[in-house]
Amino acid sequence: MKRKRYISVSVMCSNLMNLGQDIKALEDNGADMLHIDVMDAHFVPNLTFGPDFIKAMQAVTTMPVDVHLMVEDPELIMNKFTVRKGDIVSPHIEVKKDYRALAGKVHADGGFFGLAVNPETDVEAIKEYLDVLDTVTLMLVHPGAAGAKMVDGIMDKVAEMRKFLDSNEREDILISVDGSVSKERANLMAGMGADIFVGGTAGIYRKGMALSETIPQMRDAIDF
Repeated sequence: MKRKRYISVSVMCSNLMNLGQDIKALEDNGADMLHIDVMDAHFVPNLTFGPDFIKAMQAVTTMPVDVHLMVEDPELIMNKFTVRKGDIVSPHIEVKKDYRALAGKVHADGGFFGLAVNPETDVEAIKEYLDVLDTVTLMLVHPGAAGAKMVDGIMDKVAEMRKFLDSNEREDILISVDGSVSKERANLMAGMGADIFVGGTAGIYRKGMALSETIPQMRDAIDF
């Protein structure tokens, strides 16, 4: 059976002064979810959105939010917003926490729990949490800024992660790819086993192009 693939649009790359308008345009043009990068200026050298921003977005859209927690204290952030049915919450495996309780909380609220993995981190780092994971986010860039350059050779990690998950009888875990995801790269990574494609400046917010052009092009690239 054909596996469904999803477009998760990075709001960090949107027009933040007109975000409500942008969200409506994303809905109208077929985006599947909104990717929110939460950064604390400690785990990564940047400071972005917080829980109030997540709640404000949840108030204006029924699209799931795909919350990427690039923070040293994921529980602090998670305790300050409500996970809705279908929302995804993904802290980083590099933050040494016991994620079972957090995963249980997300699942109890009807959400999906994931872990994000930096480029240098081995795919097997998530092994102890395979039984509670719904998604895994592979960082294709060094996290912390929009428009970062893709790490050379990193796309091979998609196939490596898919093989690792399948060999551990977790074929159901979705692989999300994040960082410099153009439609051409998305097409290649879909063939390697990626399921969720985080679209930013390389794939969705492309200079001189409307969302009505870029989202259908990304959809065509991943749906085959």
